Formats: sequence, structure tokens, C-alpha cells
Amino acid sequence: MGEIVFVGLGLYDEAGISLRGLEETRTADSVFIELYTSLMPNLSIKRLEATCDKSIIEVTRKELEDENGKVVLTAAKNGKAVILVPGDPLIATTHVALRIDAAKQGIKTRIVHGASIVSAVIGLSGLHNYKFGKTVTIPFPETHSTTPYNVIAKNKAAGLHTLCLLDIQASQKRYLSTNEALQMLLKTEKKEGKGVATPRTLVVGVARAGSRSPTVKAGFIGEMLSFNFGNPPHSLIFPGELHFMEAEALIVLAGAPEELRRGV
Repeated sequence: MGEIVFVGLGLYDEAGISLRGLEETRTADSVFIELYTSLMPNLSIKRLEATCDKSIIEVTRKELEDENGKVVLTAAKNGKAVILVPGDPLIATTHVALRIDAAKQGIKTRIVHGASIVSAVIGLSGLHNYKFGKTVTIPFPETHSTTPYNVIAKNKAAGLHTLCLLDIQASQKRYLSTNEALQMLLKTEKKEGKGVATPRTLVVGVARAGSRSPTVKAGFIGEMLSFNFGNPPHSLIFPGELHFMEAEALIVLAGAPEELRRGV
């Protein structure tokens, strides 16, 4: 019986893979990659294949979820299979399920971690990691849910920040933008009226984390609606109570309003 090695690719392009991840890939019998859980804007599979000297098979959501990763599990029974995953491999629950299935079948699994959007966005914002509450995903308008609004409200009540991941449909090359997410939350605010997302609510938008030139901008929703964050992927943070150092970081690093120093 062989093994499955989950290898994180990082956030932006093939250069984000670690040296350990590269070595695991080079010594694999089969190499797979999934690209539906997150967008890596400048990834080239051809360049990655040249770097690791391996042919890479792209697997779909259907193959990993609906078919329970059968193609990867079958390969792992006959040798070492590597599955390349954007970000950190086990952030996506899809891959936790695959690892569980492998263990039940007696297939050994290992993990080579990569840079995660969770830590990258928080780091770029200058906010303190230990002050974040539950993370939430904001879906596209046609699958509107009040869950993101309620999660933000609950975190704010506890003084905690909220990281909002924005929905993607990779097969359709469709990615929810910061501006669209804010507009939906404003509409929910009109119905719920809890003061969670108003024109005077402070937010932080981050685009293309992991690239050489990410966009990081903090401001009030009313002003942020017209800010151009550029190409995806985008993420959004709703700050809770700010430590004075966090307020200073948002002003200096993310162009937040100077009035934050007065505790707005």
C-alpha cells in the first residue's frame, strides 16, 4: 500500500511551493492538482511540470467530492500519490474528507503545509491574529444567506474581527468581488437593522494576497464601495474592537481614515 502526500502550493503562482513540497512532487509516482477551491492568479501548470519534471493531472470537484477521490485513492494503492492544493492543503474540507477515506482504506497520508489565505490576509491587514473570531464565506447573490451577516454580528458583539472569504466558481471563472459582497451586506442590513454593515462601518479589503503587489485598503463601507481592488481573488475583514497598534497599522499600512486614532 502506498501513500498520499497533500502538498500546499501557496497563494499566487507555482513559485509558492516549498522546497519540501517540490521534493515530494519530484519523487511521486502520480501527481494530481485541484484548482477549484481557490484562485491562484498566476499559476502555470506547464511551468510547474517543468520544475518538478512530472506530468500533472488536474482533478475536478466531481472527482474529489462526488466520486470520493477514487482516482487519487486508486493511484495511492500502487505507489506514492501527491495532490497539489492551493494555499494550505487541509483548509478546504474537501481534502479532510479525502484524508479520512484514505486512512479507512489503510493508505498512509502526510501533509506538506503551504501559505494560507487565512494567515496571509490577517498578516497583510496588520490586525492581531488572536483577536479574530469565526471565519465565514460570503456566497454569490443567487445563493444569498444571512449567515455571514449574523457571524459578523456575533463576532462584533464579542469585540472580535471577522475574516470573510468570498465565493468562487472556478469552472466558470467567476469570483465574488469585495464591492459585490459589501453591497449584499448593506441590503441585509436594511432588513436586519443590527448596525453590522452601515456606510460608516469600518472594513478592510485585500486582493491578490501572496503576490508581489497585493492591494490592501481599509475604510468605511460608504467609501469602499467605489474603491477599485483590481483582479481577484478578494477577501474582506470586518474589524471588531481595535487595539491602538491595530488602528495605527490600518492607517499606515492600509490607508484607513486618520480618525481611527480617536477610537472611531
